[in-house]
Amino acid sequence: MDAGRITALSDVPADSTVCFRVADESEAIQEAILVRSEAVATDGGDTTAVVEDAVSCWLNYCQHLTHIKLDKGAGAPMRDGEIICANHGAYFAADSGRCTYGPCEGAYLTDLEVTVENGDVYLTDDDYAFVGLGPIERDDTDRASRSNVEF
Repeated sequence: MDAGRITALSDVPADSTVCFRVADESEAIQEAILVRSEAVATDGGDTTAVVEDAVSCWLNYCQHLTHIKLDKGAGAPMRDGEIICANHGAYFAADSGRCTYGPCEGAYLTDLEVTVENGDVYLTDDDYAFVGLGPIERDDTDRASRSNVEF
């Protein structure tokens, strides 16, 4: 099963993210991030256990201003299991994508389905196709305004 393979689970750090590119159904290229998360599994009864190899996947933008990337190419900062938007100080829970603090509190990151199999992380979301690791390359001629000033 190599189609949709993103990376080895061992390459997903516990304190940052892995940035990669996906194509949506219209073939538009977007960035996504992988992050270690804490998942809880139940056996149908009262027994629960923390899943060590849990990974979550989100589109790589803040819910406050969607042109702002969480991972700018070197991994997003994290603290206590939350992804931090370095621009606004918003915190997003790694396992649910919910903004727990900041200007977009209560909003959710857009999730993509992934699975871990035999030590590798695979994109299994029917709406996206894996393109490659790393951020989208920007051309120096791309000088569109990216101002964060709000009026």
